[in-house]
Amino acid sequence: MDKLKTGDKVLFSGTLFTARDQAHKRLVEYIKYGKKLPINLKGALIYYCGPTKTLPGKVIGSCGPTTSSRMDQFSPALIKAGVSGMIGKGSRSKEVIEAIKKYKAIYFVTYAGCGALLSKYVKRSKVVGFSDLGPEAIRELEVEDFPLIVAVDTRGRSIYDSK
Repeated sequence: MDKLKTGDKVLFSGTLFTARDQAHKRLVEYIKYGKKLPINLKGALIYYCGPTKTLPGKVIGSCGPTTSSRMDQFSPALIKAGVSGMIGKGSRSKEVIEAIKKYKAIYFVTYAGCGALLSKYVKRSKVVGFSDLGPEAIRELEVEDFPLIVAVDTRGRSIYDSK
């Protein structure tokens, strides 16, 4: 990921995990109290997404990104614990960007308002943690050619900087 630069477009194929506010809060609490995590955070790519209900014959419901800044209070701890990348929409706090630089993580954005389209790139989906959270449960997704744009690279350069 160190070779990727702000603004680069990527078609990602592989595994990512969905997690939103409540899942992030629990993950950080689990880390703080030494509890066993439902997923391995080492090298994980976290997608800020809470999919809609899956319709019959589909792999997943609409699965567009949510606003990333809502996860900013939790992200530095998760990056320190091994998360290598995040996917969402919108800018990130100074603290998150510092953690990205320190631990060589990366932040991607994807197309907002296109959840139905993005669902077509999901080949497999299963709940792997915090099922009681419903749409905010952690899901493991297998995706193919999932469209991403590097918003903050490993050096902390952001597409949101006006410099």
